[in-house]
Amino acid sequence: MDREKGLKELYAWPVEEEMIPFYFCTDDLTGIESMDQCRHTLEQHNWNIEAAVQDRLNEQEGVPSVFNPPPSRPLQVNTADHRIYSYVVSRPQPRGLLGWGYYLIMLPFRFTYYTILDIFRFALRFIRPDPRSRVTDPVGDIVSFMHSFEEKYGRAHPVFYQGTYSQALNDAKRELRFLLVYLHGDDHQDSDEFCRNTLCAPEVISLINTRMLFWACSTNKPEGYRVSQALRENTYPFLAMIMLKDRRMTVVGRLEGLIQPDDLINQLTFIMDANQTYLVSERLEREERNQTQVLRQQQDEAYLASLRADQEKERKKREERERKRRKEEEVQQQKLAEERRRRNLQEEKERKLECLPPEPSPDDPESVKIIFKLPNDSRVERRFHFSQSLTVIHDFLFSLKESPEKFQIEANFPRRVLPCIPSEEWPNPPTLQEAGLSHTEVLFVQDLTDE
Repeated sequence: MDREKGLKELYAWPVEEEMIPFYFCTDDLTGIESMDQCRHTLEQHNWNIEAAVQDRLNEQEGVPSVFNPPPSRPLQVNTADHRIYSYVVSRPQPRGLLGWGYYLIMLPFRFTYYTILDIFRFALRFIRPDPRSRVTDPVGDIVSFMHSFEEKYGRAHPVFYQGTYSQALNDAKRELRFLLVYLHGDDHQDSDEFCRNTLCAPEVISLINTRMLFWACSTNKPEGYRVSQALRENTYPFLAMIMLKDRRMTVVGRLEGLIQPDDLINQLTFIMDANQTYLVSERLEREERNQTQVLRQQQDEAYLASLRADQEKERKKREERERKRRKEEEVQQQKLAEERRRRNLQEEKERKLECLPPEPSPDDPESVKIIFKLPNDSRVERRFHFSQSLTVIHDFLFSLKESPEKFQIEANFPRRVLPCIPSEEWPNPPTLQEAGLSHTEVLFVQDLTDE
C-alpha cells in the first residue's frame, strides 16, 4: 500500500496502515489533535506522511498550504535523494573491564530513564501541544540563538545567516552557493564540545565563511524545531549541506555526531568537490539564459525602435494629410465666403439701384450735372437734384458695376472729400447745394478697398 510505504520511508520500520493517522496526529511536529483532520490531511497528500509533515510545517510558519497555494510557493528542500552523502561519528565504545562494567551497570538506569521520559513526553502531547510546533517569530528565534551562542562560546565563530531558514534557502539558490545548516541540541552531551572545539576552530571558521552560507538554530526554538522535523536528524551535533541540484534545493551531505575540526574540514571539502559540477552547470545555464534573455531584449528593443520609427512616419503622413485636408477646407471655405460676399454685394447694389430717385430732366433749373471719374479711368455722367443728399450720389456710384467695393468721393476745386456717408462729424450728410456743388461738377472716385 502507498500509505504504509510512505511511513516506512520516513521512520524505517513497518507500521499497520490503520495506525498511520495515529502516528501523524500524535507526532510533535503536527500539533493536530483531531484524528479526522489527520486522516483528511494524509488523504490530501496521497498518504505520503513526509509530504504532509512538510506542508504542515509550512502552514505553521505562515506559508499557505499546497492545497491553497500563494502566487509563488517557498522553496522546498529535497531530502529524498538516496545519493545523499552521510557521515556519522559514533561515540567511542567502553574500554577495559572497568569501562564495560560501568556501562553495564548504568545501562538499566539509562534505559529506564529514557523510557519514562519518552512516555511522559508522549502523554504530555495529549494535554498540551508542543509550543515549538508553532513558529511565530522565526527571525527572533535565530537572533536569540546567536546571542546565547556568543555568550557561551564567544564571538569567534562562523558568520551566522541572520534570517529564516526559507530566506537562507532562497539566497543560496539565487547566489548559487552551498548552504551549511547546523542544528544545535542544547541537551545533548556532545554539543558543548563540538561548538567550543570544532565549530569555533579558526580553520573551520575560515572555510565556512569563504565558501558557503551558514545557518544555525537550536532545536529548542520553534524555527529550529521546524527545520529539525524537515531534515530528520538522528543525533547531535547535526550538519546538513544543501545546494541547488537539478534545479531543486537538495540535501547533498549529512554530518552527525562529534566530529573533529580536521575531519569536518575534510568532509565538507569532499562534499563540495563532489557536487561542484552541479553549481558550475547551473551557472553556465544561468549565463546562457541571461544571454538569451539579453539577446531577446535587444531584439525586442530593436523591434520596438523600428515600430516607433514606422509609427512616427505614419504619424507624420497622417499629419501631412490632415494639414492638406485642413488647407483644402480653408480654401474651399474662403471660396464659399467670397462667393457669398460677392452675391451679397451684388444684391446690395441692386437694392441701392432700385432705391435711387429718378434722374431730373436737363431742363430742370435745380438739377446738377455730375461727371464721375472712376478709378479705372472710365467716366460716368448723371444728373441729380440740388435738394438731394450726398448719400444719393454715393448710392448711385455703389450700384455701378465698375465702382469699387469701398470708395470715397472727392471734389477738385477746392480739393475736399464729400461727406456722403453718415459719420460722427456729419450724422446727416448735407445736400448737394449745402455741399457747394455747382450746376456742372467733375468728381473723382477714390478706391479704398485695400485700405
